[in-house]
Amino acid sequence: MKIVGISACAAGIAHTYIAKEKILQAAKDAGDTAHVETQGTIGTEDALTPEEISQADIVLLAIDVKISGRERFAGKKVVEVPTDVAIKSPKKLIAKLHELTGQPS
Repeated sequence: MKIVGISACAAGIAHTYIAKEKILQAAKDAGDTAHVETQGTIGTEDALTPEEISQADIVLLAIDVKISGRERFAGKKVVEVPTDVAIKSPKKLIAKLHELTGQPS
């Protein structure tokens, strides 16, 4: 499964990057590919490309604040969770994405 997403926390520092790393590792462990853009205090990093978005099976937003660029995901299945969910239960989160897309884990 191909996952794209954004992580962004209220402070724009720790949780933004921890959530990204947890999502990437859980996706890798499940045999998925994932690309997570961060929107933190230093701005957007690892920006998603239109091609990555179009090829994605699902969009995961691990966010605690308003993000920019949400319109890029029009027509895509989008799942939004707080960053705490991505940090504390990343494997369960990826399993839920598999369930939502009908793809085996």
